[in-house]
Amino acid sequence: MSELADKKTFSGIVDWRLAARTGAVLAPSGPRITRGDGEQIVAELAELSVRAEGPVREVSLRLDDEPVPAARIVSRAGWINAAADSIAALTGTSTPDGVSKLAGKPAGVQAGAMLAFLSTAILGQYDPFTGEDGTLLLVAPNILSVERALGVDPTDFRLWVCLHEVTHRVQFSSAPWLADYMRDNVDQLSAIGDDSLGKMISRLTGELELRRKNPGSDDPNSKGIVGLLRAMQAPPQREALDRLLMLGTLLEGHADHVMDAVGPAVVPSVEKIRGAFDQRRKRPSNPVQRLMRALLGVDAKVAQYVRGKKFVDEVVARVGMSEFNAIWTSGDTLPLVSEIDEPGLWVARVLG
Repeated sequence: MSELADKKTFSGIVDWRLAARTGAVLAPSGPRITRGDGEQIVAELAELSVRAEGPVREVSLRLDDEPVPAARIVSRAGWINAAADSIAALTGTSTPDGVSKLAGKPAGVQAGAMLAFLSTAILGQYDPFTGEDGTLLLVAPNILSVERALGVDPTDFRLWVCLHEVTHRVQFSSAPWLADYMRDNVDQLSAIGDDSLGKMISRLTGELELRRKNPGSDDPNSKGIVGLLRAMQAPPQREALDRLLMLGTLLEGHADHVMDAVGPAVVPSVEKIRGAFDQRRKRPSNPVQRLMRALLGVDAKVAQYVRGKKFVDEVVARVGMSEFNAIWTSGDTLPLVSEIDEPGLWVARVLG
């Protein structure tokens, strides 16, 4: 049994079932459509998620014999429920010793409110921790809302979204160690060490002072709630968080690279979609939305796509996709914090 298994963790402090119920109640309703239009969207998304598999594997050169599970087309409430199940599966659901089951209720309500906010922004998600072959989710009302706002071809946009999410499925099916790598680092991150509250506050104070002296940091992971979380962690937990952040940056950037590299032969209006989508990301939101985005790390998530895609674009341009795929060999070949903005360092370390 690992050392982590003997430590208490935060895994059971959130009541994720309550979080799912709370989030479903608080989530805004999606765009109004007729029942017939809704059924058409669901059917087309299901078909496009299957069609996307071939182009993704052709561009990424990631081939395996794994079955292609059908995508689940969900509402916002459906995504909230699935997300709560996934987080519970990833972190564990047992209540730590000495912690009352009632302790998870307040945190569950707070988590549900955050899931409700996020449910309006998620277009799709691949979950490697639930289902025999993972679960691919597509959030129909959000896809419809964005394609309307962008004024793009609906079928092209839906396929473009499917290309991104199916890339995540291919990443995990062709490199099955990724799921265990994520789980191990989440276990490390959630382990409760022996640090006193005083030590955590001292680290946080030091980080805030550093921000005051150097307010212009370009690293999105040093900002918002993610940055504060990193600042409070002891070195082992901070290192685990950094590994998870770098993995997330790689996965999102690789998916963005593939969805665009598939090209106009598959998605005729891909350039128009990418241009409109990037402009939408930059568009200012109202003050409340900006605050929520900062607190939940949504802006850091968007920055992950940008940094990750730039990394993948540059490495593939230098060495080609086949050589790039050495990145999926093990945790040791994933990019380091120092390499994500300096792709040449990764090429020199991993490819020699």
